[in-house]
Amino acid sequence: MKKIYVLLFALFTLNVANAQWTIQTSISGYAYYLKSVCFTSNSIGYVVGYDYNLFVGIILKTTNGGANWGKSTTGTDIWLYSVYFTDATTGYAVGGNGTIKKTTNGGVNWATQTSGTPNWLYSIYFTDANNGYMVGSNGTIIKTTNGGANWVAETSPTADDLNSVYFTDANTGYAVGELGKIIKTTDGGVNWAAETSGTTSNLKSVCFIDANTGYAVGGVFLKTTNGGMNWTLQAGVNGNSVCFTDANTNGTNINKKVLYLTYN
Repeated sequence: MKKIYVLLFALFTLNVANAQWTIQTSISGYAYYLKSVCFTSNSIGYVVGYDYNLFVGIILKTTNGGANWGKSTTGTDIWLYSVYFTDATTGYAVGGNGTIKKTTNGGVNWATQTSGTPNWLYSIYFTDANNGYMVGSNGTIIKTTNGGANWVAETSPTADDLNSVYFTDANTGYAVGELGKIIKTTDGGVNWAAETSGTTSNLKSVCFIDANTGYAVGGVFLKTTNGGMNWTLQAGVNGNSVCFTDANTNGTNINKKVLYLTYN
């Protein structure tokens, strides 16, 4: 039996559901495994993953807020795990075997960049148009300072897979991964130090709403209020991705909003 994979968004609150979410159809009749989403405006957005019909990496784009999605030609048969745009036209998609794809025309064309690693890349984040970071399997951390023209491996304090990377400013960043791993840099990736997460559950995603307050999700739901010095277990469901819109939608009251990117 062919399984159809769809992109699902779910909103969870502690007590009251304050908004309605509906399932959107990517492209009917296709078996897509979708892993990451990024919007550059209210209307224009991208998702990446894998096409089980054609056995190729997939990038889908919408120009009408998700009502319709169209395919881009990726030029790769590798799974794509993360997508990030630095502006309306310039974006990156990363995936298996060190694959990096870059577009400079809003997804019309995607060119291959050299990562310098055979490891799988699970997450990408840019602090500005030039400075970006990727993390992946076996503790991989890679940085660019010239918009992806060159990528240089950073020294990682772990050999465990890293699943997500997020920066609160040009210098301060976090990555989370397997077995509860949380690492932090305060010098733009030159040095990374392990944080104490208090869990051995796998962590899939990390997000901060300000310099001190951040969240990590996976097999558990964690929160820090002091820039990662301490992480505390939160009541709530686990998940694959977390995103907060502002400081008012925090994880301690009924207005808590957690955005999960899930698949079945």
